Amino acid sequence: MSIKKVLVTGATGRTGSLVVKKLHQLSEQFEVFGFARNEEKIKELFGSDDGFVMGNINDKATLKSALKECDSLVILTSAVPKMKAPPKEGERPEFDFEPGGTPEEVDYIGQKNQIDIAKELGINHIVLVGSMGGTNPNHPLNKIGNGNILIWKRKAEDYLINSGINYTIIRAGGLLNEPGGKRELLVGKNDTLLENPPNGIPTSIPREDVAELVVQALIKPEAKNKAFDVISKPEDDASAVVTEDFSALFEQTTPGL
Repeated sequence: MSIKKVLVTGATGRTGSLVVKKLHQLSEQFEVFGFARNEEKIKELFGSDDGFVMGNINDKATLKSALKECDSLVILTSAVPKMKAPPKEGERPEFDFEPGGTPEEVDYIGQKNQIDIAKELGINHIVLVGSMGGTNPNHPLNKIGNGNILIWKRKAEDYLINSGINYTIIRAGGLLNEPGGKRELLVGKNDTLLENPPNGIPTSIPREDVAELVVQALIKPEAKNKAFDVISKPEDDASAVVTEDFSALFEQTTPGL
């Protein structure tokens, strides 16, 4: 079996770093490279910047160099809102985005850059991690900093689907910093799990489970050209059967937005 070369962008994020670490554990299958902006954060998370490319997703030359000879690309970049100032008592905090870091620039233009260069270089497969809620333009996340983040994410997903590259789009529910591999995962489409969760379960999922889905999507052919929402049953749900057969899970999903 030949070793696949994978680039993970957003590699120092909370989910991206988990993906990189999981792929490192599969060195007989993958050679993983991370793409990130902050060298200090890389060393804090990984102890060394070996296997990392420093750059910005809107710097096409650096992206092209990083993606050269890769088989697959994992996109985990996302705009991050910053609190303007500590709120006064009784007031809600206000958020904004740093210059160059708006959802339009990061979640659309930056992801479009990655897709364009991947297509130019003949990348075989892109796994894109997004968020549920993209069918609702009035979703509260869109109001943060007036960034319309879910709208721009959805535009990038549509662009990827129409690019001609094999894709897997994972739209996660609310992300939990809890252990993975202990829950039953549920997949759906078009925010139906968000609007009508089965038995009223929380619409959330551990980050570790999302990271495992990314890795499995790189392995399982059933994940190719699929886009889906995903949440998990609570760990203490008596009806839950811990998800272990990822081929079967991906077979429940469908192509397109």
